[in-house]
Amino acid sequence: MGIVKVSSEIHENIRVASKAMTRSINAQAEHWMKVGMLAERNPGLNYGEILSLLLKEAEQSTQPENQNTPTRKDPNSRATGTDK
Repeated sequence: MGIVKVSSEIHENIRVASKAMTRSINAQAEHWMKVGMLAERNPGLNYGEILSLLLKEAEQSTQPENQNTPTRKDPNSRATGTDK
């Protein structure tokens, strides 16, 4: 984590956008930085496509780490190999 210095004009733009988007000033600045970084790395993408990438990243980060977790057995099913 660090401090990023921006001009007064940029800070005011961030403040206004953060209010409109119901984000903190820091969250708005971070959002714009992510969008800008993705735009530079993927010059053929439009804004909507960049947002789709961000949404996909967010969805993946909220999924459980191990999706191969075994499901619970049906309590009504009989165990195999133990009954004689």
